[in-house]
Amino acid sequence: MGIGLSVTINETPDGRRIVHYDGQSYELTSSSGEVICPASDGTALHHSRTCGHMVGYEDGWKVYADPDGDLWRRLLESASADDARGRQAFAEGAGLRNGVGRPVSKICQTCSLVPLTGVGGFTTPAKPLSKALSEFDRAGVATAQADAEIAHVVRDFPLADWPTMPLERYALGTDVSKDSFCYRMEFGTPGLCSMRGGHAGKHIIFWRKKEGVWRYPDVYVDEQAAWEDVRAGFADAFEFVREGRLADVDVIDAVRSGPALMAKAISCYFPGALLPITSRDHVRAFIFHLSGESAHLDAFAAHERLKQIVDGDERFDGWHPYEIGRFLYEWADPRPATTTILKVAPGENAMYWDECLAGGYICIGWEDVGDLTEFGSEEEFRVAFEEAYFATYKGNRSKISAKANELWRFYQLKPGDLVVANKGTKEVLAVGTVTGEGYRWRDERTVFQHTVSVNWDIGYGQTLAQPQQSWGTVTVAKVSAELWKSLRQTAPIGRPEREIVPADPLFSQLAGLLARKGQVVLYGPPGTGKTYTSLRFALWWLATRIPETDLDPHADYGTARFRRALDALRDGGYLTQVTFHPAYGYEDFIEGFRPDGGAGDGGLRLVLRDGIFKQVCETAAANPERPHLLLIDEINRGDIPKILGELITLLEPDKRGMSVTLPTGRRFAVPSNVHILGTMNTADRSIRLLDSALRRRFAFHELLPDTDVLDGQKVGDVNLGYLLRELNRRVVKELGRERQIGHSFFMPGGEPVDGEAELAAIIRTEVLPLLQEYAYDDYSMLSRFLGQEIVDVQAHTVAGLSDERLVEALSSELQANAGE
Repeated sequence: MGIGLSVTINETPDGRRIVHYDGQSYELTSSSGEVICPASDGTALHHSRTCGHMVGYEDGWKVYADPDGDLWRRLLESASADDARGRQAFAEGAGLRNGVGRPVSKICQTCSLVPLTGVGGFTTPAKPLSKALSEFDRAGVATAQADAEIAHVVRDFPLADWPTMPLERYALGTDVSKDSFCYRMEFGTPGLCSMRGGHAGKHIIFWRKKEGVWRYPDVYVDEQAAWEDVRAGFADAFEFVREGRLADVDVIDAVRSGPALMAKAISCYFPGALLPITSRDHVRAFIFHLSGESAHLDAFAAHERLKQIVDGDERFDGWHPYEIGRFLYEWADPRPATTTILKVAPGENAMYWDECLAGGYICIGWEDVGDLTEFGSEEEFRVAFEEAYFATYKGNRSKISAKANELWRFYQLKPGDLVVANKGTKEVLAVGTVTGEGYRWRDERTVFQHTVSVNWDIGYGQTLAQPQQSWGTVTVAKVSAELWKSLRQTAPIGRPEREIVPADPLFSQLAGLLARKGQVVLYGPPGTGKTYTSLRFALWWLATRIPETDLDPHADYGTARFRRALDALRDGGYLTQVTFHPAYGYEDFIEGFRPDGGAGDGGLRLVLRDGIFKQVCETAAANPERPHLLLIDEINRGDIPKILGELITLLEPDKRGMSVTLPTGRRFAVPSNVHILGTMNTADRSIRLLDSALRRRFAFHELLPDTDVLDGQKVGDVNLGYLLRELNRRVVKELGRERQIGHSFFMPGGEPVDGEAELAAIIRTEVLPLLQEYAYDDYSMLSRFLGQEIVDVQAHTVAGLSDERLVEALSSELQANAGE
């Protein structure tokens, strides 16, 4: 196993050999039975005579036999990369000297071991493990605090008490909740591994104070039956750990839905049994980074394997579990490297700002819904929110949905995210960094009791050059990348020290799907930004994986910088775009005979030419260490089985690299570094109607209208977010989710429409024709969408309203009035 400085080699289905060593991943180009050392004083071992580092310097080469093809491995395992003397000692003993007689100490990263930016969905850490270990400051870890908090848990909740522990002593939400075990685990041990975020369902059983009911898995008849089973599950788990059977915790059905809680509990009662990490996916990632193993293990089997790997590496001898946990997250953090940035208004006209600044938090209202940690799911929260605020918002479900979105987004803030506190539409009061405490319901406050703890930096205080219109009616809103760049540029020098980019979680999701399947289709109604998303993702995904291009992965869409970056990726062969259409065929995509007017007799002859995809595959095969992305727009408009032909089989991950014989007799294979991202309009064709072979081989990700980007954007008295929500609610009721209207219709040029004439033109010339097509000119259905003042059912026509009157009619019919 690749523990410590040993090597792990994994072979991919297409025959590539992936090497894992010292926390880094490489692709191996095997030697041909010999290794070459440079003629001069170069210190790298080479596998190819045609390596760019070697050509032109042939005189004085030193060539040595490598019959077993393992000299590279033996050199690596002899010592760490920063121990040049240790490696030179091995090379001296093996006779591996360069042209001036000095022993080599490195492996060429061009012709032998090519560094990879990521493998199988895991991003390669920036530093080798040995270097990161040598630089890590163990003294900076608060192990004394961790030990003290563990001691308090064990004192207040002794193991011996578990078999008879009452439910109220365990569960969140009761009148004595703050004295409960679950409260201590989630909120009362800030110095221990975090299990904050998500919802209360992770505690398995909890009390919903607002409703006065117990929540528990529906397999139980009541809370006592649930508690007896769960309590016994904890007792069994603790006994398994005591017996050294950590992996057996996975078979205890009663506690399977609470792996984070169980992991933290075990880390308190048995600190040496596992590392203080509460996410199974994070444990799996650390297993890979430390050993090269792709371990698809259940939660506690993964914990057991990670502990074995760490215990087997003597460099961790004597380390405290919390030192190891902190090190792993600093060295190879598996969480997305992006940051959520929200603007939050601390009350009307910032009336609670002084309290927020002094208390180190940001607060918002909607307290009638109660403590958000008590909800078992987002769906449960939304039901409760509608019940609490139905009368307040006069039954306007679009407005209710929008406000629920704001509160839930606020609740989802995590440590490291940023909060921009605003007053009105132009004034920024400060920027706060969310601390480890995160969301907290504050009983001591009488209003605005939903809070998130932050460290404020008032140095960001400023007056914006341009007012943010939506800030006038929206309490919580996303901060765009463009606005954040502006805030950073006008803030004092040095804030912040690190580059922060607003998060786009969709990119991480798409990257994961590409890693798993190799090809993804973005599908959704018209106007949901499928092409926009695919191009932005392409730049981000390729630029972050090909750092030598030196491109900005977050360049603003539509700018000259964005276009130049895409052009550079196209010119480098990394990005290719194509659009399918009814006339597109196999000959265009794979290969086919094309007329060539170059015949000597003046006539035409047919010449076999490679299609777009075959060219992409050949380019990728010649550059295997770098990813290549093919964007296919309107993928469903082509005859897909006809276009793809034999390719449909080769796209499967385990078939990559396997060759098939094409009708022309030529051999063809799809390399594993070729990825496909397609877009598909569901108004044209449902994914249910796609060829079943295609559906099996592609991952599908749905893009729906994003009304959040329109919330607070007003045209006259119309809130565009409310308008689109209500319109789509009606469309979904009549025709289904695939026929909704996308937000992009209301964002010409990328910015929300802001004039009545322009909005009226969009409704008349873009939205109405699409709705007429959906309704097959059924004007009674059209009137149910837009109202009888706009649609004349009897005359089968649209009323000739003025721009101003049309906007007023939309506001009235769709309850899109911007006022509160």
